[in-house]
Amino acid sequence: MTTIRIACLQTEPVLGAVQQNLADQAVACAEAIANGADLLILPECSTTGWAFESVEQAHEVAEPVPEGAACRQWLALCRDEGVHLVAGVVERDGDELFNTAVLMGPDGLIGTYRKAHTWALEKTFYAPGNLGVPVYDTPLGRIGMHICYDCWFPESFRLMAAQGADLICAPSNWVPVPTQRDDLPAMANLLCMTNAHTNLVYVAAASRVGADGDQPFIGQSIIVDHAGWPLAGPASGDRPEIIYADVDLIGSRAERHGNPFNQPLRDRRLDVYDEMLGSDHPAGEY
Repeated sequence: MTTIRIACLQTEPVLGAVQQNLADQAVACAEAIANGADLLILPECSTTGWAFESVEQAHEVAEPVPEGAACRQWLALCRDEGVHLVAGVVERDGDELFNTAVLMGPDGLIGTYRKAHTWALEKTFYAPGNLGVPVYDTPLGRIGMHICYDCWFPESFRLMAAQGADLICAPSNWVPVPTQRDDLPAMANLLCMTNAHTNLVYVAAASRVGADGDQPFIGQSIIVDHAGWPLAGPASGDRPEIIYADVDLIGSRAERHGNPFNQPLRDRRLDVYDEMLGSDHPAGEY
């Protein structure tokens, strides 16, 4: 496969309404596939909402991966339509809850990522991610995953880039930043752009709109190229929509890593710091 179409599905889930959210997702996914999408990306906690009022409420809507209702629906979609999908889900593993993203394809579950950097009220509900920052080989390219607040940590981007990631998918529920200026892009967008540029990777972030109770969300989903420039979006801040970008993840590798003047991965000072920043994930080829 060469050029693929990425679709970020900016949705408006209702807190706790799993079946309704799954039904709404199915409609949006069908639209994206009808428009030629090969890879669909859904927001963080896409089937449940995010701002739970209690641990008990979070447990009620959590599901095991990949046996739960949402995962079964996504797996069937990938199998029947021949697409890949990244989506955020509240995962239950024994007595622990994780804010999780899954990567699926026509042949089943490819990989799971658990949010490493929990934010605000999440610290009450979720165990910190314990799967590291893996990167997965797919027919589309090498794909890694982040969730929302993880994008504020440059180490996460760099560790995936050092493993040869072509694309980082970021299911998100971005919230307003109190000091955000109206004349500048959202901070989340700037972080995606900057880290794409400094790590030579594509970044596709699907956020959400609406509110959970008193907690609003800002949408502004975005797809960014390896130079840091938006290919699609930012999406609106107040309505569901789908943004698309056509990219060649595998075929672009030589261009991304062939700049004769500056090369952020090649030019690292590995005599000053460890190549993998202390992670036990193996470095990859890029």
